[in-house]
Amino acid sequence: MITKIIKMDFSRPPEEQVRDCADIIKRGGLVAFPTETVYGLGGNALDSEAAKKIYAAKGRPSDNPLIIHIAAPEDAEAYCKTNEAYYKIAKAFMPGPITVILPKKDIVPFSVTGGLDTVAVRCPKNPVARALISEAGVPIAAPSANTSGRPSPTSARHVIEDLNSKIDAVIDGGDSEIGLESTIVLPGNGGVKVLRPGGITVEMLREVFEDVSLDGGITEKNESTTAPLAPGMKYRHYAPSATVFLIKDSGRADFDERVKKFLSGKLDREPRTGIICFDEYKKDIIGKNVFYFGKKADDEEHAKRLFDILRRFDDTDAPEIYATASDLKGVGLAIYNRMLKASGFNIIEI
Repeated sequence: MITKIIKMDFSRPPEEQVRDCADIIKRGGLVAFPTETVYGLGGNALDSEAAKKIYAAKGRPSDNPLIIHIAAPEDAEAYCKTNEAYYKIAKAFMPGPITVILPKKDIVPFSVTGGLDTVAVRCPKNPVARALISEAGVPIAAPSANTSGRPSPTSARHVIEDLNSKIDAVIDGGDSEIGLESTIVLPGNGGVKVLRPGGITVEMLREVFEDVSLDGGITEKNESTTAPLAPGMKYRHYAPSATVFLIKDSGRADFDERVKKFLSGKLDREPRTGIICFDEYKKDIIGKNVFYFGKKADDEEHAKRLFDILRRFDDTDAPEIYATASDLKGVGLAIYNRMLKASGFNIIEI
């Protein structure tokens, strides 16, 4: 299969440029497209065969549910049973980087939901994504457009690295604005449970709901054998080839100095050691496989850079990777969650 690459020209309406790709979706093909979070691998969410193609192209476990993307929040009525909580979320955060788990209607095949009676629904903010959904005239099922388990793609280049010749087309809409997948929430009992943190933070949700709880799998290893309710809850994700170790912030006043000493020792013993650390460490931590992902307090910059940095390690000779983590406030919780998954819960406390 030859994968068609379509470079967006933002001086023109996106609708005109995505029509061929919308036709591919309607014919049961696969198109990778940009969203504000990461690039998605899209197929017709009402076509069970298209869903099977998505799982095959990614090498994704079939019990890992897909998110369906809609052009407008009210479109959810056709595909799932909405409720008051959904519309509170929609009013506050849609279009945007949030996904809601709702009971599905029969029109959505079980191959899309991983066999579950619920479906994950999202209305993206990215104008290219919304134009594609509108032109296709169907909801688009779309997990991240990468080989399953690898770091999620935040540029068309990442998609091509993983899926060239496996899918019909890639829409190149530039780099992702946020860089982390959407927040996923499960409404219930007047509140919501966060199943996966993202750009819509726990703090933001608490401005809308008094009761906001967190699934234990966000910060702890999920040992459950049952099918996950949402993507990213069960399987190892976001991982480069080398083993990743996550350095957990102890909260001590001398934490940064202790970490610098630890990392310097690793580099002294093995100069090829891979390191992801804050910009404040630049003077002390220098090496061929050292990557800096922003100032310590700049979680949004960490989010934008994280997946690209994890991917870049596969072009290095780093035998191991040691990464400093954001704190658990705001977007920092989402970054910590992704780094936990990337490390396979290899945590180092200093």
